[in-house]
Amino acid sequence: MGGETELVVEFLEIAITSVVFLKGIYPAGAFERGRYMNILVHKARHPQLKHYIHHSLNQLVPHFQQGLVERIAVIFFSDEKIPMEKFLFKIDMNHSNKSYEQMMEHAELELSLRSFLIKLSQSEPLFKTVVSQDLRWEITAYFSSPPGDNVDMWVPTHIKQWKQPPIITPIKSMNIEPLSVQLYIEHPTVLET
Repeated sequence: MGGETELVVEFLEIAITSVVFLKGIYPAGAFERGRYMNILVHKARHPQLKHYIHHSLNQLVPHFQQGLVERIAVIFFSDEKIPMEKFLFKIDMNHSNKSYEQMMEHAELELSLRSFLIKLSQSEPLFKTVVSQDLRWEITAYFSSPPGDNVDMWVPTHIKQWKQPPIITPIKSMNIEPLSVQLYIEHPTVLET
């Protein structure tokens, strides 16, 4: 795994765990506090939760390296497979800049990623908009073009789509060469709830 890709996957693992923690659908005991980039974060403690997040993101590594991954979504949905909320990480990694280590100060990138995680932890009120005991969730990747290799390993989502354009709530964005990340929430319009 390249340093740039490894950093993005590691960051997304912490960020997605934070989204799931802040959503409050698991007991607090499923998480533990730890340090990442010298800030306090929540990490998955439950083995299945930890494995699902880690495995899902690590399966995307070759697709990140090829520049195919556009967005990663954490979709919260009802038993009827109707999405209630989508937390989307829009990711753009500039792979044309091969001299990444020479041109980018690692400390500057780390500072931006830390700022992103701090903002995420301070956005807790945005996570409590949809609360349900029957809420389920999944990680979904959106690609710029279909991945050509091992199509059999991909599991299509069975989550229904909204009929109307969603309401979008931006949370945080950062743009530091060669990485651009935006986090926003999509909610169904009033007509669909």
